[in-house]
Amino acid sequence: MASSASLQSFLPPSAQYATSSSRRRTGRARFVPCSAVSAPSSSAPAEAVSADRLEPRVEQREGGYWVLKEKYRTSLNPQEKVKLGKEPMKFFTEGAIKDLAKIPIEELDADKLTKEDVDVRLKWLGLFHRRKQQYGRFMMRLKLPNGVTTSEQTRYLASVIEKYGKEGCADVTTRQNWQIRGVTLPDVPEILDGLRSVGLTSLQSGMDNVRNPVGNPLAGIDPDEIVDTRPYTNLLSSYITNNSEGNLAITNLPRKWNVCVIGTHDLFEHPHINDLAYMPAEKDGKFGFNLLVGGFISPKRWGEALPLDAWVPGDDIIPVCKAVLEAYRDLGTRGNRQKTRMMWLIDELGMEVFRSEIEKRMPNGVLERAAAEDLIDKKWERRDYLGVHPQKQEGLSFVGLHVPVGRLQAADMFELARLADEYGSGELRLTVEQNIVLPNVKNERIDALLAEPLLQERFSAHPSLLMKGLVACTGNQFCGQAIIETKARALQVTRDVEARVSVPKTVRMHWTGCPNSCAQVQVADIGFMGCLTKNSSGKIVEAADIFVGGRVGSDSHLTGVHRKAVPCEDIVPIVADLLVERFGAVPREREEDEE
Repeated sequence: MASSASLQSFLPPSAQYATSSSRRRTGRARFVPCSAVSAPSSSAPAEAVSADRLEPRVEQREGGYWVLKEKYRTSLNPQEKVKLGKEPMKFFTEGAIKDLAKIPIEELDADKLTKEDVDVRLKWLGLFHRRKQQYGRFMMRLKLPNGVTTSEQTRYLASVIEKYGKEGCADVTTRQNWQIRGVTLPDVPEILDGLRSVGLTSLQSGMDNVRNPVGNPLAGIDPDEIVDTRPYTNLLSSYITNNSEGNLAITNLPRKWNVCVIGTHDLFEHPHINDLAYMPAEKDGKFGFNLLVGGFISPKRWGEALPLDAWVPGDDIIPVCKAVLEAYRDLGTRGNRQKTRMMWLIDELGMEVFRSEIEKRMPNGVLERAAAEDLIDKKWERRDYLGVHPQKQEGLSFVGLHVPVGRLQAADMFELARLADEYGSGELRLTVEQNIVLPNVKNERIDALLAEPLLQERFSAHPSLLMKGLVACTGNQFCGQAIIETKARALQVTRDVEARVSVPKTVRMHWTGCPNSCAQVQVADIGFMGCLTKNSSGKIVEAADIFVGGRVGSDSHLTGVHRKAVPCEDIVPIVADLLVERFGAVPREREEDEE
């Protein structure tokens, strides 16, 4: 558990939460373990849940690894069987990746165990083999708490993908994170060493692990922020990875798990789709967080996070995160993969029993009830961070840049690093909308920055209203699970729609290549989920289910399917009509209509 001193050493002594004072320290906080023993819960489980059901299903083995107990090893999903066959974290903790990287991939494929290493277990190191689309090449996902990265880190990642030529590129993800593409297995040990040298890690960023902790992309520079989220997200990331050494206590979860810390009324962090969301709230004059739990999106079901009826002081974010994760690890089911996210466990136990299981895992066996209100202004109008905006620091501004569907080449990253050094403080912020913010730009340098070729030609600070809300997953260009191509199509459809109609405000359009919904179509104003269908000629073509009406912010809402299986070739007029009917768009005059 992280001690209070860990957090307090990171925060200025006079500032527990948002003040007018400048807080620009962005170094990584370190998680400091302790050996507190949990006391019994103060609230007994409801009679409807048997004592047998609340027995932990996992046990710790020599070396610190957690595994399923023998009696629970029936009706397991394939991924659980892979974990039982071999501990994935040994590639990192015992250096086994060095030996694996020396073996040609064709030889690895010839043996079931090593083939599983390549396709599944390496995800614990953030390595995703693109077998179907790019055999022998990997996507590598990093840990980047709060989306804060440096020019040095950006240059290093650019140098990695540059060597792969047209196979190499990078993406900004919907969890404020970097993903680099084109990586080959023989290079991995050297890349891992390089990541460490610039303060990065890819550890525990895939499969049944905790994803990148999300926070306010404007943390510490936002004049209207409630709290600077960076200390909290840094501590969470340090705990999750045990200071990048591997946290074996939480590497065997039933499924992936998302966490965010809210720092602004805008809810840029999307708390409603996180497994654990920290909502800033005061109680008895002390700053802390109310907790939401269980938010998720999956192929067959999606649900908004629910109140846990719990509040923790700002100093105690790690103990409660640890308790929630351990309850999920111990009690979560491991059968049907579509029913193993944490919300399914909450449904099964009921919120009060689930809460009691968290409480018994707290250091003192106590979990306070929620504060009556959080600090979020429910009537707040969500701001646009793209463009030029004044910071809380006098004389400085941040500049939000639009990165079309989050895709960058090595040259783009080298140039962004240069701009961050020349005009800012050598820092960049990634956002969940796949964009980038350059903070700490002196006001007198703004015009020169905006005139830079990269901003004129590629990453505009003032994109069109439809382009600025555009999000797209990897699509079938690289991802074997994607049914359709997304990134290029999203850009082209948007251009074609813009030629037909003019919108009065930003409309958020999200494209996802498959039902896994990495692009989170359920939160979009208009979302597109890839599928296949027959067109008017009876030919099987790429298509999309269209979602309409998702919302983000204080009135967040996850939406469902509006229209199923629309051929991609027919989407443009349908979207144009939707924009007119629901979003106040006006048809543009077109030459062919005038003739």
